[in-house]
Amino acid sequence: MEIHQLQYLVALAEEGSFTKAAERALVAQPSLSQQIQKLEREIGQPLFDRLPRGVVPTEAGQRLIEHARRILAELNDAKRRAAELRDHVAGTLTVAAIPTVAPFLLPKVVRRFLARWPDVQLEIVEDVTHRLLEGIERGAIDLAVMSSAEPPPSVLLETVGAEPLLLLLPARHRLARRTTVPWAAIEGEPFLVLHEMHCLAGQVQRFCKPQGLRPCVVACGAQLATLAEMVSAGLGISVAPAMMREHDSDKTRAYRPFADAPPRRDLCVASAMMRYRTNAARAFIQTVKESLAEKPAGKVKAPAM
Repeated sequence: MEIHQLQYLVALAEEGSFTKAAERALVAQPSLSQQIQKLEREIGQPLFDRLPRGVVPTEAGQRLIEHARRILAELNDAKRRAAELRDHVAGTLTVAAIPTVAPFLLPKVVRRFLARWPDVQLEIVEDVTHRLLEGIERGAIDLAVMSSAEPPPSVLLETVGAEPLLLLLPARHRLARRTTVPWAAIEGEPFLVLHEMHCLAGQVQRFCKPQGLRPCVVACGAQLATLAEMVSAGLGISVAPAMMREHDSDKTRAYRPFADAPPRRDLCVASAMMRYRTNAARAFIQTVKESLAEKPAGKVKAPAM
């Protein structure tokens, strides 16, 4: 049983004539008659009594016509609702971010996004890169904001921005007196780093290697906030994303750019290659781009020497 057969069935019942029903359905009369006969064979009994002056539904035909009208009405309603969503931003969207991005970027993005599109229900996830990629593959996550990664073939990674990585050190540290810090100046300094499961940890190692540096790692942490407190306690220095500086008002630590070959990390949005990108998903990605494009607050000045 096919949709066009139900359309022919209802047209024939309402017009009472094969000729008029064919004209209404914009189909040749033999084709309409053939489809009605095919439907009758499938049902196993006549759906219309053929009379000299027209056709009249049988009892079986009348019951099927009632169902056909409901089915066609539901189908038209579904098409209408889908068409309404063509330009409307609504629905449920699950977005995620890695821990070195989530606390600094997501609050601003989500606030702006919901102010514009209040009909979207957002679900927020924070996790490390490899688990977010797995969630994208399973369909549990729609979009994930992360940094550099090697996604599986089914995941699309779109670069939406970039940001510098800064040296994070105690405010009283000798290097905090500088406006910028050369790589050579951190040789031998005790280093605090994130666990290897964080992509930022691998990025720091890759940036140090071309400079001939092998960081003297004294502690590993799972959260940037923990490393920041350890830096404040004078236990070592670290590398942090620039977006962290924008949210850090603690006067016991300082952020300084590198003087030469300043490191940067890409910021990307991951999504499933084969999934349809909804209006809500498109709008969220655009909001991320806008938020990343905004210039941060004025640079932190080095204290007077």
